Amino acid sequence: MSVAKTAILPDAAARLIEELGPEIVLTGAATAPYCRDWHGDVQSDAIAVLRPRSTAEVQACVRAAAALGLGIVPQGGGTGLVLGAVPDRPAEQVVVSLERMTRIRLLDAENYSAVVEAGAVLEQFKDAVAAAGLFFPLSLGAQGSCRIGGNVSTNAGGVNVLRFGMTRELVLGLEVVLPDGQVFNGLSQLRKDNRGVDLKQLFIGGEGLYGIITAVSLKLLPAPDQVATALVALARLPDAIALYRRARHACCDLMSAFEFMPPIAMTLAQEAMPDLAMPMEATHPAYALIEISGSGLVDIDDLMQRFLESAFESGLALDGVIAQNQAQAKNLWAIREGMNIGQAQRGRHLRTDISVPLSRLADFVAEAEAAILQDQPGSTCVSYGHVGDGNVHLNVLPDPHLAPDEIDAQIHAAKKIVNNVLDRYAGSISAEHGIGRLKKPDFEARLLPVHRHLLTTLKKALDPAMTMNPGCLFDMY
Repeated sequence: MSVAKTAILPDAAARLIEELGPEIVLTGAATAPYCRDWHGDVQSDAIAVLRPRSTAEVQACVRAAAALGLGIVPQGGGTGLVLGAVPDRPAEQVVVSLERMTRIRLLDAENYSAVVEAGAVLEQFKDAVAAAGLFFPLSLGAQGSCRIGGNVSTNAGGVNVLRFGMTRELVLGLEVVLPDGQVFNGLSQLRKDNRGVDLKQLFIGGEGLYGIITAVSLKLLPAPDQVATALVALARLPDAIALYRRARHACCDLMSAFEFMPPIAMTLAQEAMPDLAMPMEATHPAYALIEISGSGLVDIDDLMQRFLESAFESGLALDGVIAQNQAQAKNLWAIREGMNIGQAQRGRHLRTDISVPLSRLADFVAEAEAAILQDQPGSTCVSYGHVGDGNVHLNVLPDPHLAPDEIDAQIHAAKKIVNNVLDRYAGSISAEHGIGRLKKPDFEARLLPVHRHLLTTLKKALDPAMTMNPGCLFDMY
């Protein structure tokens, strides 16, 4: 899908260059990489892309765009999956990219905290933290490209939510440029600060609706010096839930990840990475990828060994392998990440990001997959995700032999089926990706009047001109 380029305000780009300088303003063909989504399904356009290098320059960008009556689409690494950072009104919007604001302003090992600018790449920040002997637990497949500001703006999840929580749980403070160009300086490094309403929460998960995050104060942790990773084969998905409950009891808070995958995960991973070694055959109905970690006096390897022995004795585990070194552990995680690449290589498909109560996860997957396959016998369902937090990505690969318009129709129909089942399970249409523009119709259809009133009141109070990320989340005008 692409958004057609419409007539752009004839002098807007020139006026932005005059006000901000050509070193900040990109126009013409140079804007294209900033106006497409991560998977390449959508190509849009914008009047200009503004690339500030400091908080003061972000202020200048916001004021210049507002003076021209332009909408502002804040952007981090462009790895979002719901079109939250992709302009949808090319003649009325500019992109403000934070990619040049990458500095780590402070790394305080004694306080276990850091202050980092919004454009810092997550993986690079984690590496710098590790070099200081510390650990930042946010872990995403896109961490080599995604940026801290985007992680905070979308309240990113990832594989370590089970132990460390969503991004929200890792944020101590924020610096934000507001829609009128003022700076909210809330870069506290305090763990306990109960001075009234916690204003930073307005911007965490706010998807750029209320301002542009320019810097973040983050919690750090002691670096784990022991990590154990295992892949376990199971007879069915409900056994993965049972195994998780057992692991939650046996491993307590040392369990950092518990992922479930279907057998097709290995097929997709090998399609994406032909040289990837498979630790076992894809002959079992379900798999669990488990990681426990810690430091100090606890023997993590022994804990994992004893836990899996009990799982085999109980009959829950049918087969399994424990990584013997870091390379083997990386190989196991490569299956999880390679599965996503393999799905993308098969073409356009339905990607979902939903959550249900953990106790109902297996039933939800079974009911939703059955409903989809009854309606679309040629489709392939790929359900995987994070057992501990009830987050499942139930993706649907349409029959590849269909025409493009038929594939689009099947994707639309499959999404409707999934959401209808989800509603019966009192679930959420977005567990960790946000709403953006892609999920806006589904969000609005489920938006209760009081919820809408609160969101609209906040937006009008903070951004009466509707400057910040117009068209994202829901329409307020």
